[in-house]
Amino acid sequence: MFPNSSNLGRPPFPPNRQQQITFFNKLPVNIPPVLSSCQEVVDAQFNFQNAVLSRTLLSGNIATIPAVTPQPVSYGNDSPVRRSDASTSFRGRKRLSGQSVPHDVKRQRFHSHNSETTVVNQAVPSPEERRLSFPGSVQSPVFCARYIPDLTGSALPLQDNLFPYPKETTLPVAKDKLSQQVLDLFQVCQQQLCDLNRKELCRTELQREIQRIFPQSRLFLVGSSLNGFGTRSSDGDLCLVVKEEPVNQKTEARHILSIVQKLFSTKLSRYIQRPHLIQAKVPIVKFRDKVSCVEFDLNVNNVVGIRNTFLLRTYAYIESRVRPLVLVIKKWARFHDINDASRGTLNSYSLVLMVLHYLQTLPEPVLPSLQKNYPESFDPTMHLHLVHQIPYTIPPYLSRNGSSLGDLLIGFFKYYATEFDWSRQMISVREAKAVPRPDGIEWRNKFICVEEPFDGTNTARAVHEKQKFDIIKNEFLKVKSTSHLIVLVALVFKIVMQMLVIKPAGF
Repeated sequence: MFPNSSNLGRPPFPPNRQQQITFFNKLPVNIPPVLSSCQEVVDAQFNFQNAVLSRTLLSGNIATIPAVTPQPVSYGNDSPVRRSDASTSFRGRKRLSGQSVPHDVKRQRFHSHNSETTVVNQAVPSPEERRLSFPGSVQSPVFCARYIPDLTGSALPLQDNLFPYPKETTLPVAKDKLSQQVLDLFQVCQQQLCDLNRKELCRTELQREIQRIFPQSRLFLVGSSLNGFGTRSSDGDLCLVVKEEPVNQKTEARHILSIVQKLFSTKLSRYIQRPHLIQAKVPIVKFRDKVSCVEFDLNVNNVVGIRNTFLLRTYAYIESRVRPLVLVIKKWARFHDINDASRGTLNSYSLVLMVLHYLQTLPEPVLPSLQKNYPESFDPTMHLHLVHQIPYTIPPYLSRNGSSLGDLLIGFFKYYATEFDWSRQMISVREAKAVPRPDGIEWRNKFICVEEPFDGTNTARAVHEKQKFDIIKNEFLKVKSTSHLIVLVALVFKIVMQMLVIKPAGF
């Protein structure tokens, strides 16, 4: 149904072990990788991008925004870097004599508008392979990315070996100015393949290092990076699963995270920056990966985050209007400073659920309740090693609602400004309707109630001040017309374009 959902962001589990209940105690610590080196990942990625380069240039597609090129930092220590047997075209910042780069691609990289057509290797490399291993390893693909290999080479996109290649999704057709603006903004801002690859490479290597301390653990990429609603500026979210049973977040999780923080601060300090343990309800370690230049949040055994990642990923791809609409609303909320849970406003997860709920509650729904229609597929007791397969198995939803993206965007603001009863109702994607607010202690004195689809908690609990709630509601009320939205989306688009301007790479 959509590209490569089967194996993204999670360690591979051998098929002959997938029915084992106690799978964390049964699986081998090191599974041989499919690829022999990280250079093959980079070469395949570049060759795929180069294959669409000429078509992109001719089409003038606005999605061809150059990737941000961070400062070149390679994994490893002061010793000479090890290289794989794979041939490399460029080494370091300077070209070798006799090598050249076409003038039109020397300064920037172009990417397909379809950002998830290939998948990097998720296997846990064995110690012998040394594929981008953390001390003294091969050169980082981010380091190599300043120059593009020979465009004459050809390679097929990397594909998942266990599942057939699914049909790619298409974007809706824009029939009015506002809808076209929504599509333009979406294509500029959506997470690109290179963004996902950088996060995935970091996940792979962190898992290897963490497994030296917790041998049976697995590290999952979760959240917006994988659920289909990520942007080019999205941080990375990681879930470290140390055992199948629940973990006490106040005691055991904090102890495990303190060990991880120490690992990051000592052995991995050359490429992990600012590791900081935040003791929230679900404690996390925040850090920055110097190689990928991505900020990460790492939690322990918050397995509901793994489940809802693939639930949202299914919603993202069963209907072509969902992803553009969600991304533009996230940008709108960020533009108006109401998309920051740390400051008492809405987190991105709540915003996504609000959009899905609205699309479910239209007189002619754009989306169904997946949990109602496919209860076995989204069973909250399903073992984690099966969850990643679910999005691939759900067919597209054929809605009879033919509303344009512009009409749906206007309807979203109207619904939450005038129709939804904030004081009495709770947003429920699981039920595909607004339901009466619960009377439990978690829901009292909360101004916005958004049900988490699996564990039933309030995802919008950060909005606990009336002043912040009034600010949020007033932003919905301000959107009064199509012309107002056209101006607003154009302004957001202009700001995003300015932020994405890339300075030429130096030699």
